[in-house]
Amino acid sequence: MKLTKSTLALLFTIVSGTFVYSQEELNSIGTIETDRPDATEASSTVPKNHLQFETGAFFETFEKNQIKTESFTYNTMLVRYGLSDNFELRLGWDFREEITYLNSQKMGDIASGLSPLLLGMKVYITEEKGWIPEVSLIGHIFLPFTASTDYRPETTGIDFRFSLSHTLSEKSSLGYNIGMAWGEDSPEASYIYTLAYGYSITDTFGAYVELYGDLPEDNRANHYWDAGLTYLISNNFQLDVSFGTSITEGQDLLLSAGASFRLPMTKNN
Repeated sequence: MKLTKSTLALLFTIVSGTFVYSQEELNSIGTIETDRPDATEASSTVPKNHLQFETGAFFETFEKNQIKTESFTYNTMLVRYGLSDNFELRLGWDFREEITYLNSQKMGDIASGLSPLLLGMKVYITEEKGWIPEVSLIGHIFLPFTASTDYRPETTGIDFRFSLSHTLSEKSSLGYNIGMAWGEDSPEASYIYTLAYGYSITDTFGAYVELYGDLPEDNRANHYWDAGLTYLISNNFQLDVSFGTSITEGQDLLLSAGASFRLPMTKNN
């Protein structure tokens, strides 16, 4: 609850005191493009001098050998700032809670707390030209000392990925990511991939379906799918819902909902 109040206080300060909206600028940069709700990161960057907030919550269940884990992730805040026309800074922090059951009986204490703080960047490399996709490079580090005790790793996590996208028609597009990640106190690399198809149902409603997963060097591969809807309230405000599960053994259910909004950072004179 403290995290939520702090986030709201920060947003109120930004909106009310430090910056003002420019209606002309809102109309010139197009609609908001987000990195949620799917696992595929968008190939676009946040426009220069704009601040974008992408937050939500999701619920997951896992069950193996009669042991069931319910995982809640609250306030999945990702903050993105357009430093230039082709470069953005990224900061993210989650609050998690996990409950484990054996034969429907709760086991031990509830694990809860903050995940490691994410610091990162996205660099726009090239625009789409014919068969050449739009391409960006994304990189993150995860700082272990910023996490709560229950989720604090001993080593710094790192990931990177190339984000690519193709326009298929006026209403449809294809996005995909390829990259690698190191984390969870393991020296082995995990190869990550995503593939998402998006379709504009109307000017405000969109839908997507996605396949994604990871292939650790020394463990079995994990493959998942999800699908969802987005609703564009305005050029700068979008809502989303999604659901999914794993193809391989693992995640039984994923439910998610969230909101994203963008603020033009025009300084007061």
